Amino acid sequence: MYLADIYKEVESLRDYGVKLLTDLIRIPAVNPEYGGEGEYDKAEYLLNVIKDWGFDEIKTIYVPDPRAKKSVRPNILAFIKGSSEDKLWILTHLDVVPPGDLSAWTVTKPFEPVVKDDKVYGRGSEDNGQAMVSSLLAAKILLEKDIKPHRTIVLAFVSDEEAGSKYGLDHIIRNFRELFSLRDVALVPDAGQSDGGFIEVAEKSILWIKFKIKGLQTHASTPHKGLNSHRIAAEYIIEIDKLLHEKYNNVNKLFEPPTTTCEPTSVSNPSQSPNIIPGEHEFVLDCRILPEYKIENIIEDFKDLFNRIGDKHVKKLDDKTYPSLYIDILMKEEAAEPTPVDSIIVKTLEEALEKLRGIKPRIGGIGGGTVASLFRRIGIHTAVWSTIDETAHMPNEYSRIKNMIEDAKIMLYLMLNLRKK
Repeated sequence: MYLADIYKEVESLRDYGVKLLTDLIRIPAVNPEYGGEGEYDKAEYLLNVIKDWGFDEIKTIYVPDPRAKKSVRPNILAFIKGSSEDKLWILTHLDVVPPGDLSAWTVTKPFEPVVKDDKVYGRGSEDNGQAMVSSLLAAKILLEKDIKPHRTIVLAFVSDEEAGSKYGLDHIIRNFRELFSLRDVALVPDAGQSDGGFIEVAEKSILWIKFKIKGLQTHASTPHKGLNSHRIAAEYIIEIDKLLHEKYNNVNKLFEPPTTTCEPTSVSNPSQSPNIIPGEHEFVLDCRILPEYKIENIIEDFKDLFNRIGDKHVKKLDDKTYPSLYIDILMKEEAAEPTPVDSIIVKTLEEALEKLRGIKPRIGGIGGGTVASLFRRIGIHTAVWSTIDETAHMPNEYSRIKNMIEDAKIMLYLMLNLRKK
């Protein structure tokens, strides 16, 4: 059979794919971290669907979690053995986020999918049901045509992606390390653009850090009697910005923006009156840090910088010295080593997009974190890619049926053409 005919076979599965997606949406799999029952029912449905497809092995990994239905979080690995033991992992996630404001769902209710204007509406339709179905359709063609791929294919359907992957990929990597090889590559179809023209190969480090500055509260008419924590915080934020521009000023064109950023987000102080100078002030920075910098070095520089500012404003009262600084790390996630732009997974994905869609994709990095970082931390080259309108987590979330079918063709191309190296 010619390759062109194989890709047409995917189109013949359109109605099957739509039904599969709508069936998946009907099964709420809200992450227990957000009050849901978890992924058990969806995993059972999926296992029943694929049990007779002819996969060489279907491995189930249940991770204990008393918050979830049956007290477990399921993970499914479906294998198609290739001529090589080197693997192509295609990873999608079973869990979804809560619907949010139900009154904002104007097309349909979150778990009552509707097909309208080439779109499937419902919670989890785009995140991550579309990609899950695309990977299944590609594998179904491979199995029905009895085509042996070059690499062993692993479709991974995991839990807990929406809340850190402790019960999903992270658990699998920590407890089943023998499943992974440095010769493996991975595709994570969980982010992308509406034209499918962006391949993510790198992520910035993430630091969410809360600062509490303590000064001396006093009446606003007598500022000399106190120490205004708000003024010190304002000066501190400005100096942090200067520090970033002077010391952490690398430009990495993989990313947009191409620099390290630290943005003040939330602020608060206990002063409830316009005539009170606050003795405490809190603010949070959301920092997205280029991979070439270490988070700990930046934190130490933040501390040193505050000491220099504090020395300019020092006051003592009852044997205590002001101002003082308290730091609370809300999130700290060091970036993994980026996937090389000339990696076999990136080059083959580029080739697929050029041949099947006539587009030359942009290759770059993002500021946020994805589950791809877990693969990259153990040395597995990983590409994050899909064709989506970025409606994830929104009311009226939808998936375009065309995207589901066309992405399945790209995944099938990878299965057929991705060689060892």
